[in-house]
Amino acid sequence: MKVAVIGGTGLIGSAIVAHLSSRGHSVVAMSRTAGDADPKATPVDLNKATSPSYWVHCLGGVEAVVNCAGVLQDSPKDSTSMVHHHGIANLFAACEQLKIRRVIHFSAIGVDRETPSAFSETKLSGDKALMEHNLDWIILRPSVVIGRPAYGASALMRGLAALPAIPVMPNTGPLQIVLLEDVVRTVEHFLDPGAPTRKIVELVGPHRYSFLDVVALIRRWYRWPRAREVHLPKFASSVMYKFGDMTSLLGWRPPVRSNAEREIARGATGNLEDFQRLGLRPKGLPEFFASEPASVQERWFARMYLLKSAIFVVLSLFWISTVYVSLGPGWDYGVGLMREGGVEGSGAALTVVAGALADLVIGLAIAYRPTSRCGLYAAIVISFTYAIIGTFLVPRLWADPLGPMLKIWPIIVLHFVALAVLDDR
Repeated sequence: MKVAVIGGTGLIGSAIVAHLSSRGHSVVAMSRTAGDADPKATPVDLNKATSPSYWVHCLGGVEAVVNCAGVLQDSPKDSTSMVHHHGIANLFAACEQLKIRRVIHFSAIGVDRETPSAFSETKLSGDKALMEHNLDWIILRPSVVIGRPAYGASALMRGLAALPAIPVMPNTGPLQIVLLEDVVRTVEHFLDPGAPTRKIVELVGPHRYSFLDVVALIRRWYRWPRAREVHLPKFASSVMYKFGDMTSLLGWRPPVRSNAEREIARGATGNLEDFQRLGLRPKGLPEFFASEPASVQERWFARMYLLKSAIFVVLSLFWISTVYVSLGPGWDYGVGLMREGGVEGSGAALTVVAGALADLVIGLAIAYRPTSRCGLYAAIVISFTYAIIGTFLVPRLWADPLGPMLKIWPIIVLHFVALAVLDDR
């Protein structure tokens, strides 16, 4: 069967693509990041899917569609309305037009009971749009999904598990964690031509946990001792969510944002009977952890997850702050070094100004996610350039243990670390 997977490079989508391909299906992964994440995938952008015709050229020969696309919150490049409702409504219309009967659509647990944010509101609207079409549809509503790969909430839980003191967020509802492998098995089940259609299935695990319980289970999986718990006041957690909103304006996708605050208060629980009627027995977290021992890579990821944010903040502020230093308190020092190296007159001042402006551009480029990689490479190049020029102009700086020549190397190393951890998935 030829299957198109929308969001085929995401956490759930990539697992579905890999599993169906291994079972002999012809799978077409479709994603906005197709060119970067998978050269074989087809590039599509739900934010631009303003009519059914957008999809027609992508779906030639396709017999079934699995839609895994989703975004947590509106941002300059993401629209929850387009990704969860209008864009996929046009996808469903195109499927009906092309007579692609089987459509499996991922929604979210609890949207039929409460819609506290634009995320769940638009998810529910997308569900209703699908049910209006004459298709053999299946709507899957998963809880928080955990598997070997990590992204979003599952990555955040791993990062929190690495802290010596675990912050306890206020107003978090219960969770019925569902395993990624069970989600994938459910999709395979409904792709069978004899499987029932026009059903809504809640994908949940067999046990209910608090958010803190899940983090504690992950920590135990890592074979680390139990950590202290620090209960955060509401204002502290609100600051964290607002900071997440601010970073999303720069193109980053942190899991801690305002919509997450509203959604997690509702919790993520559902009816296990849906799974049981399908003849599928979902695993619990303890079973998963027992069958998948945590590797050193897992522990590295957990320890680096929250450090990643700190690294990018430090590097961005470092380059931006050099503008103030170069043009303020360090002006005489910088101009003096230029003159010591033989750059006389206005040329010394212009060189310092040009260097300060270059540093500002690099700092802003690192802070903005779409240009962050280019900013890091530029920072490395200009750092080596400063070192080479400084060696020729003022070689005595190498003898100063607190001088710029020796301090530049730890900064260069930190840029390479940032490049290593830049990818989200």
